[in-house]
Amino acid sequence: MEISPLEIAGNAVMALSIFLAGRNSIHSWWLGIIGCALMAVLFFSTQLYADVSLQLFFIVTCVIGWRQWLRGDHGKALHIRTTGLGTLAWMALVGIAASAAYGLMLHHYTNAYSPFVDSAVLMFSVIAQVLLMARRIENWPVWLLVNTISVPLYASRGLYLTAALYVAYWINALVAWRHWRRQRAAGV
Repeated sequence: MEISPLEIAGNAVMALSIFLAGRNSIHSWWLGIIGCALMAVLFFSTQLYADVSLQLFFIVTCVIGWRQWLRGDHGKALHIRTTGLGTLAWMALVGIAASAAYGLMLHHYTNAYSPFVDSAVLMFSVIAQVLLMARRIENWPVWLLVNTISVPLYASRGLYLTAALYVAYWINALVAWRHWRRQRAAGV
C-alpha cells in the first residue's frame, strides 16, 4: 500500500503537536486541531471508525485544553499534578467497559476493521487526553498503552507511516513522562 499525501501531512502535523505536548508547550493544542482534522479523514478512508470519532473528540478537547492551559488554575499557572490511584482505577475500568461496548456496537452495525482493538485505542486515548488537558502526569503511561496497541493496528491496515510514527510517539511518551516528572519536582 502506498503512503498517501494525506497520511504524510496528518502525521507531520501530529508529530510536531505531540512533541510539543511532551515539552509542556501550549502550541501543541492548535497544531493538534489541524492534525486531528487531517487524521480523521485518513482514518475514515481506512474504515477505522472509532479512530474517526477519536479525532473529532481530540479536536474538541484541543480547544478546551488550549483554553485551560491559557487560563490556568483560577488565574495562576496550571501546574503538573498527579492523580489518585482510586481515580486511575475507576478510569481504567470505565475504559475497559466502554471499549467492549463500543466494540460490540461497531462489530454489529458497521464494517469496521478490528472494532474491539480500535475501540480500546479510542477509549484509552480519551482517558489520556482528559489527563493531559488537566496537566496530570499519568497521561504519559496511558499514552504508552495507547501507542503500544496502535502500532500493530495501523500496520495491519497498511498505514505504515502512521504505525512508525506511533513507535516514535511511544518513545516521546516515555521521554515526556520523565521530563514532566522533573518539571513537577521543580514546581512547574
